[in-house]
Amino acid sequence: MGDSVDLTGDGGVMKTLIRRAKPDAIVPSEGLPLLDVHYEGILAETGEVFDTTHEDNTIFTFELGKGSVIKAWDIALKTMKVGEVAKITCKPEYAYGSAGSPPDIPPDSTLIFEIELVACRPRKGSSLSSVSDERARLEELKKQRELAAAAKEEEKKKREEAKAAAAARIQAKLEAKKGQGKGKGKAK
Repeated sequence: MGDSVDLTGDGGVMKTLIRRAKPDAIVPSEGLPLLDVHYEGILAETGEVFDTTHEDNTIFTFELGKGSVIKAWDIALKTMKVGEVAKITCKPEYAYGSAGSPPDIPPDSTLIFEIELVACRPRKGSSLSSVSDERARLEELKKQRELAAAAKEEEKKKREEAKAAAAARIQAKLEAKKGQGKGKGKAK
């Protein structure tokens, strides 16, 4: 769907959007660090699927930024929104490196993941107030954008009305000048 974006600046983690999330979708944050994902992992060299949640329709859950997944996932998933599907290509240094992950992932393997961010949740025991605060903040931002758009539209309408009024004045002046010109010619 989209162009590849270099998330690390060195080509180590590349993200290509497959399905865009809704504009108001939730994003991972301090208050919502537990992520639920569907994914499929592929060895770039052979195209072989080495792991997937699609076969048994399971959800994989992890906490963002805690090192419980490969570096590429921590980097890429914080750029995603709930509902988004992206293809993440990871160089070995952002995946399993020179050790690999035997027997499925050979040493120095570039990996490709198709990841869907299914949900972002608070840590167990966290108050949901941070979640509702985030939702309230997003709602407020949405209202501010709508108000700004309405103000812009009102300004545009006023400019159009001013243009129309100016055009009417010019037209009236032209009509008045036309009328003055009659009968002033020299007689022969």
